Formats: sequence, structure tokens, C-alpha cells
Amino acid sequence: MAIDIKSWANKFKSMSDNDQTIAAMAKYYTCTFMWDMGDKKVIIEMHDGKVKNINIDPAPLDAYDFALRAGAQTWREFGQPIPKPMFHGIWAASFREDLKLEGNILVMMQNLRNFTVQFELLRKCGVPV
Repeated sequence: MAIDIKSWANKFKSMSDNDQTIAAMAKYYTCTFMWDMGDKKVIIEMHDGKVKNINIDPAPLDAYDFALRAGAQTWREFGQPIPKPMFHGIWAASFREDLKLEGNILVMMQNLRNFTVQFELLRKCGVPV
């Protein structure tokens, strides 16, 4: 059963903005990324370690630096409290599952630690698909 996307966005923003690991490196965490979950897409805009905006209904020309794209079932597996093997992180899923990394990967790599922390927050707040 899918989580209401507005409720999910509020919960994710709160968890992200209050995460101590992200806060420790917040000054350097500014980027915009898309999580493409099949039927649902969100664009998350980060500025100095805080969620500036979550676009829960992006238009085709809405801009972002990089994207993670995978099917809904893959995202559901990512959102499990203890994910199955190959769903525990973006690298494993990109090699063995249907996850695709697109866009400016340099920006992703420059922000990888905080981005990974946010990705792992999905285990606590779930996914909206």
C-alpha cells in the first residue's frame, strides 16, 4: 500500500532536516535530485543541508542535477527496514537490479555522503509507491 505522497514529503523533509549526520556537513550540501519511482517522481532541492523544496508533481522540464530511476518494486525494497541483499544501497542496485543513475554524476559524487544518508532515511519513512 502506497503512502500519501504529501505526507511522505513532509515526513521525509522533517527527518532529513533533523538528521545529525547531514547537519554536520550541511554547509556543503546543495544540489537538486530526482527520485523516479515509476508512477511517482519527486524532485528534492537541497540548500546548505536543508530541504528547500520537494516537488511532488514535477513537470517534464523541471530541472535537477541527477536522478535515480527504478521501478516501484525496487523502491519498495529500498524502503524496507532491513532491505534484501542488492537493495541495501544505490551501488548494489545499480549493478544487479533496475536502478539507473543519470545526469551530473559529479554532483552526486560531491554530495554522496549526505545523499546516501537521505537515501537510507527511506528505511524509516518509507516510499510513496
